[in-house]
Amino acid sequence: MPSRSLPGPLVLPGAVLGVALALAGCASPPAPAPPPLGDDDSVRAAQQLLTDRCLVRQGLTPPRPGQPPRGKQEQREVAAALFGAGEAELTEELPTGYVVRAHTDGCLAGAQRALYGDQERWFRASTVVNNLKAIAAYEDRSLAAVRADHRADVTAHDRLRAHAVERATTLLDKEKSPS
Repeated sequence: MPSRSLPGPLVLPGAVLGVALALAGCASPPAPAPPPLGDDDSVRAAQQLLTDRCLVRQGLTPPRPGQPPRGKQEQREVAAALFGAGEAELTEELPTGYVVRAHTDGCLAGAQRALYGDQERWFRASTVVNNLKAIAAYEDRSLAAVRADHRADVTAHDRLRAHAVERATTLLDKEKSPS
């Protein structure tokens, strides 16, 4: 039976030393540092933090995947507190005819105002930018041509998103640092 060799070393010498020291009780392996958050992850994490705080201030438990189902009344209360209640105050009709609506009340709206600075401008710009492909398909035009026609929305979206990334990073850094 021919012998097979593995390509290259399986472990780094420093890793072997660290494991040996840890096993000997001379050192404990350092806790792995969490990976740095990307811009989208930072904004999502900050939005989650802000909406959770808002719900808790109202005496509600923030929903989490895997939680046991809540009662219908509690589900309605959390949904109204999170997404807003009544008629939606923001409306954007797309060239496709689709109408997108959002509330200005609710924890999510508050988080958007805190992160983006201007919820109404963010709503309009993000609704258009997030639907550019659908608009291009509907109008049977190239995405580049549709983007060019909506340059102001794309610019506003990018500017507001950069603001949100900055605010999210600041918020999350404050959250990590000891008080």
